[in-house]
Amino acid sequence: MKTRQLGGLEVSAMGFGCMGLSHSFGPETPRVDAIKVIRRAYELGVTLFDTAVVYGNNEELVGEALEPMRDKVAIATKFGLTVPKPGEPQLTDSRPDEIRKSVDASLKRLRTDVIDLLYQHRVDPNVPIEDVAGTVKDLIAIGKVRYFGLSEPGLQTIRRAHAVLPLAAIESEYSMWWREPEQHLLPLLDELGIGFVPFSPLGKGFLTGTIDESTTFGSDDVRNIVPRFTTAARRANQSLIAVLRQIAEGKRVSLAQIALAWLLAQRPSIVPIPGTTKLHRLEENFGAAAVELSDAERAQIDAVLATTAIEGHRYPPHLQARVGRETVQQGQ
Repeated sequence: MKTRQLGGLEVSAMGFGCMGLSHSFGPETPRVDAIKVIRRAYELGVTLFDTAVVYGNNEELVGEALEPMRDKVAIATKFGLTVPKPGEPQLTDSRPDEIRKSVDASLKRLRTDVIDLLYQHRVDPNVPIEDVAGTVKDLIAIGKVRYFGLSEPGLQTIRRAHAVLPLAAIESEYSMWWREPEQHLLPLLDELGIGFVPFSPLGKGFLTGTIDESTTFGSDDVRNIVPRFTTAARRANQSLIAVLRQIAEGKRVSLAQIALAWLLAQRPSIVPIPGTTKLHRLEENFGAAAVELSDAERAQIDAVLATTAIEGHRYPPHLQARVGRETVQQGQ
């Protein structure tokens, strides 16, 4: 697989989002199977693996799976979200001491001595972003972290953090059915030379064409609370799938490959991180790196996207409230 740059970090053109192996989309994948999936992703050319503290036992899975090839891969993990007790809501906490504790614990779980890309998982409105960036800068100086990123930040937060410590990457949702980053976020990242890592590049599975209004999700699947996955929204959003299916069939590729190839074609600084628990889907997804869209095909897709209204928001209100928050300047 070809490589791309996230700031100064060179990684495969597509990464692997490991969250779904242990969090958000149903029961945990059995450990032996999860490790097989992660190692197969590496065999397919993936060198960026994304995890986080709050994804259950995800860091342990990633650490065990990648230990044999640790010097050949980049591991991204996150700090700043905590779960006080099982079943309780997640809380933001980016106090400097908590960042340092979180990093030390992640290093142990990941079986490594350095985190390649460390994200603040969500902006903490109680801690100035300058303090957060300064703490990560110190961790880089002592060799525990290599690069710094932010997940779902606001635009001014990005500027303020970048002024203290250059950001390698911003992680946020971006796909054919969530294009909000195109308005302001992507132009800012272009200006500052920051890479972009889209999560949910397949719309939490919807853009694979395997989900319709009759699909049911397990009780522990996050899609049960996502407005875009109500029965009515899934019915309305099939119009996009119908057109994409025609394009995919014409190229003899899957819908997922069309969706991922479209993302890759947007900018050379974009590194999507699709996730899956299935080996055959893994191979399908990363096969998208070899799919080339012609100018005419991209224009056709963009015309469809411009005239197709997508129903439903990507987050319920309590989760949306944590997105794009700007930290408060000290003294204000």
